[in-house]
Amino acid sequence: MGNDPRDFHGFVNPPVVHASTVLFPDAATMALRNQKYTYGTRGTPTTDALCAAIDELEGSAGTILVPSGLAAVTVPLLAFLSAGDHALIVDSVYHPTRRFADTMLKRLGVEITYYDPHVGAGIAALMKPNTKVVFTEAPGSNTFEMQDIPAIAEAAHAGGAVVMMDNTWATPLYFRPLDHGVDVSIHAATKYPAGHSDVLLGTVSANTACWEPLHETFLTLGCCAAPDDVYQVLRGLRTMGVRLDRHQKSALSLARWLEGQPGVSQVLHPALESHPGHAIWKRDFSGASGIFSIVLDGGGTKKAHAFLDALNIFGLGYSWGGYECLAVRVWLGDRTVAKGDYEGPVLRLQIGLEDVEDIQADLTRALAAAAKVED
Repeated sequence: MGNDPRDFHGFVNPPVVHASTVLFPDAATMALRNQKYTYGTRGTPTTDALCAAIDELEGSAGTILVPSGLAAVTVPLLAFLSAGDHALIVDSVYHPTRRFADTMLKRLGVEITYYDPHVGAGIAALMKPNTKVVFTEAPGSNTFEMQDIPAIAEAAHAGGAVVMMDNTWATPLYFRPLDHGVDVSIHAATKYPAGHSDVLLGTVSANTACWEPLHETFLTLGCCAAPDDVYQVLRGLRTMGVRLDRHQKSALSLARWLEGQPGVSQVLHPALESHPGHAIWKRDFSGASGIFSIVLDGGGTKKAHAFLDALNIFGLGYSWGGYECLAVRVWLGDRTVAKGDYEGPVLRLQIGLEDVEDIQADLTRALAAAAKVED
């Protein structure tokens, strides 16, 4: 996937090409730029290998590689929005996406409306004549609300809008956005594709209609990824399916166990039958990844901190998708619609590749520590 060993003397992996200048054989070729590679920002054999692999996974017309997951959000938004346009963004969106929308997009004259993740086909009522982008993310960041992506895409297209989706949670192995009406699929390849908590990278894949505007904006911004990072993600793709299978099984096992534990009022995992969006997840997705949230049965900051500080296997850190368990307290202060009615602190858990029994013992200690706190 993404590489034919016969192209590189039989070597299994493609070479890492570090490039800025590319030489032309003569002045006429240079004047016409009449060769495959012309400058490092416009692609190399290394970037082509990863783009080809992602296109195969996504079923896309083309993919761009950018230096971070956030860049994978901002570049397509800049590609399809102009001053005077209106964008609909799901309220359960990744917070840095909201920050970009509320600062730079508004400063550039774009009107933003945040909508309920459960709106489905009802999003038609929120469309305006100048709505150019409908941005989705499913499950929702931190609180894991499911969205009816096909229904939203149909309504958005009827209004002439481009549909984008942050699909980092599922990866194209468990959900292929373009097969469900999405025009632009966004991934923080920092997460599961890289898989080892040591690379920052983003991918953006588009259908035929949206590829040229996306690619042209990418070239104009000069926002290209570094070759060593690209190679690391390409290597990570080789094991992503195996790793995701382990993440999925471990996370779902622990989520089911946590549902019955004292001190836990709710488990927010779409693959659980108790989840409000389970039917949509089961209809559209072929799997679940390793990240979900739990809600403690009351309390506040002290209780949340007691839980987090009692963890040994779990690290306290941002991001996810690596091989190790991570935990953070969820902040919902930016929400305008999807605030939720949670009994206590919401804690996001990334379930790594460690032994499930060891992880369960760690969570047991944390719940016991939280139970001792009154605040």
